[in-house]
Amino acid sequence: MFVGHYAAALAAKAVEPRAPLWSYVVASQLVDWGWSGLVIAGVERLRLDPSLPGSHLVLLDMPWTHSLPGALVWPLAAAVVARIGLRVPAVAATMVGVVVFSHWLGDLLVHRADLLLYTGGPKVGLALWNYPLPEMILELGLLGVSAILWTAQRKAEGRHTWPAALFFAALAMLQFVSVALPTEGTPERLAGTALLSYVVVALGAWLMDRKPVQT
Repeated sequence: MFVGHYAAALAAKAVEPRAPLWSYVVASQLVDWGWSGLVIAGVERLRLDPSLPGSHLVLLDMPWTHSLPGALVWPLAAAVVARIGLRVPAVAATMVGVVVFSHWLGDLLVHRADLLLYTGGPKVGLALWNYPLPEMILELGLLGVSAILWTAQRKAEGRHTWPAALFFAALAMLQFVSVALPTEGTPERLAGTALLSYVVVALGAWLMDRKPVQT
């Protein structure tokens, strides 16, 4: 799952708007921020198999980011940082943590069996990646519903709604581009490209959520 993860960020912003959108956006992909860094460092491992349908990723070893124990630690850390570092209310900080955990649940739907339940235990994944069209529909459907919720929240605040439409369109385009482009190169290069895309989306979220300066 790629842009479908951002659905949790937009939905969280609609439900609990007191945290900035960019914090929810980073939270939704925080596990993959860590994964990208650890792949570049050689700590977690993957290989590419172009013969696979959908995603060509063969995720070999991800105990620190995509195991269930890891998926429980990352949200706790994120909630603490949001509460202390961003000084958001406790409810909003908790929501940041929930968004972080949603990443593992989304991956459970689409990944092949590469999500470790516990050290030395089985790996799980419902493998929706093997069915590219339904997987794409799921991701864009979740994103579209959450964008509608965020639009309604902005409208209730008396703010412009066009940023929500623009952000959704940009993410949808990013999804299509990620599918159309060939997956090639070293794992480190792939992880670096992914990390760059996460940074760009987070920056876009910051821009879309900015309130106009009062003059």
